[in-house]
Amino acid sequence: MRFSQIFGHTLKEAPSDAQAISHQYLIRGGYIHQVAAGLFSYLPLARRVLNKIEGILHEEMAAIGGQEVTMPVVLPADMWQESGRWYTIGSEMTKFHDRKDHDMVLAMTHEEALCNLASKYIRSHKELPQLVYHIQTKWRDDARPRAGLIRVREFKMKDSYSLDTSWEGLDKQYRAHYQSYFNIFNRCGLDVLAVKSDTGMMGGKIAHEFMYLTPIGEDTIIYCDNCGYHSNRQVADFKKPEAVKEDLKELEKVETPNSKTIEELADFLEIPESRTAKAVFMVATVQEDNETEVEKFIIAILRGDMNLNETKLANAVKAKDLRPAHEDEIKAAGAVPGYGSPVGIKGAIVVVDDLAAESTNLVGGANEDGYHLLNVNCGRDFKADLVIDITAAETGHRCIECGHVLEAEKAVEVGNIFKLGTRYSEAMNVTYQDKNGKVQPVIMGSYGIGVGRLLSCVVEQHHDDYGIKWPISIAPFEVEIVLLHDKKGTEAQDVAETLYEEFKAAGVEVLFDDRKESPGFKFNDADLVGIPLRLTVGRRALDKGGVEFKLRGSKDNEIVPVDKAVEKIKAEIERLHKEIRDSLQTVEYKD
Repeated sequence: MRFSQIFGHTLKEAPSDAQAISHQYLIRGGYIHQVAAGLFSYLPLARRVLNKIEGILHEEMAAIGGQEVTMPVVLPADMWQESGRWYTIGSEMTKFHDRKDHDMVLAMTHEEALCNLASKYIRSHKELPQLVYHIQTKWRDDARPRAGLIRVREFKMKDSYSLDTSWEGLDKQYRAHYQSYFNIFNRCGLDVLAVKSDTGMMGGKIAHEFMYLTPIGEDTIIYCDNCGYHSNRQVADFKKPEAVKEDLKELEKVETPNSKTIEELADFLEIPESRTAKAVFMVATVQEDNETEVEKFIIAILRGDMNLNETKLANAVKAKDLRPAHEDEIKAAGAVPGYGSPVGIKGAIVVVDDLAAESTNLVGGANEDGYHLLNVNCGRDFKADLVIDITAAETGHRCIECGHVLEAEKAVEVGNIFKLGTRYSEAMNVTYQDKNGKVQPVIMGSYGIGVGRLLSCVVEQHHDDYGIKWPISIAPFEVEIVLLHDKKGTEAQDVAETLYEEFKAAGVEVLFDDRKESPGFKFNDADLVGIPLRLTVGRRALDKGGVEFKLRGSKDNEIVPVDKAVEKIKAEIERLHKEIRDSLQTVEYKD
């Protein structure tokens, strides 16, 4: 490909709203064009990268027995109604009517469509196990698209689905994906961790996320350097301190002016924050049946030195949505913001963290401005509707496995795997006849990788101050020829044109910068676009006996004879591919 013929062009500066490095370089390098919030066009350079990523996905899925299918982006609503997700997913699902007034959905994921397929083509245990996959467009009307391709509304995903007769079969396919995903990310040049995660809207029994650690991530990973424990903060466990247990003391109201926060309260009473009870007021949207959604006022109680994990709370109360309560909602329930507690409150769902429930004689709000209650005790002074772990793990807490101090780091989820079990097959009647002639639900797994997000994360990992540094495995081209035009003759152009044709004939993917621009302009663009190998053809190099060879990101260069240039580049390409192959290794599976 000649640079002069590429559709699109490079930019000196990124748009002001492009905060993530990957967003900046992909825009500036002529890879993507932003159409609207969370909507992007992929230009030819990006399309070549995506094709290579998708090629790796096809190869790794085939290696574990995957068969490719294609399912529609637009799906009839009755599938989603049958699974129940029509009623439980909020505004991020886009619903509409077709011209015949049928309810339709833009697919966020394809569990329902797969179940529709399987129910038609799976009859007997002899037809199982199966593994099918596709690489297809998805739509989620995200309220906060950000960071370029990291969080978008329309995206392409590889999702695969396993169908089994037994949990042992599901385990086998789940572990095969676990290893396959590490192979995929390693082949793309991305370092990831696998962490246990919340099953979220997907449902099911067990889930893992594959995380790329980066400050731009919205997820938080809790990890232990000592034993290797890793988990998404949403579901992370930790070893809680021992609850302080005393004989119950008499409830006493005390004046606590200007003490609306736990810190202010502890300072005023000269007590540790661990001796206080923190009340967090939330409103949960709960599905009471397949037609009715209602909002429930929630009071979550934790020990004052702990913070609420909203995912744990939402799972505990089976909430479709969860949000902080507004001040007027708190007052309407009989509580006072900054001085609230469940004492004396009726009509609220009270969820108490297990540590707070076990702790005695805590200081809690009096539901009166400027006052708190001493010696508040769960069970005596207020009733808990539910006692369960709702505390967020944080840096400094103790590891649930070994007791070592935990750390936290931001991350982006680039892949996920779910043990769905029979959650969808029972709802949508996906069954098979076993050896004894008995009808059984198919046991399912679901496995996804966001292709555009993966591309973006590779750029986040592989870049410098000048631009992208693509791994050879997914680079849009393997080598770039930079022609430095010579006003005194055509030798440099003749050599560059000859090398360009020789590379194409040898099957080497080559980008030829034939533009009539200054050397500095071309070198800056070469660094920005990020092709792994570069040959510079100019008068100075020819006078030294050849062309200048340079690796992207290296300060070193060397003169290669013109008649050895193709051989040199092919050897370098193979060396870089070998480095990636050698990086692949068997990964220990961890529940």
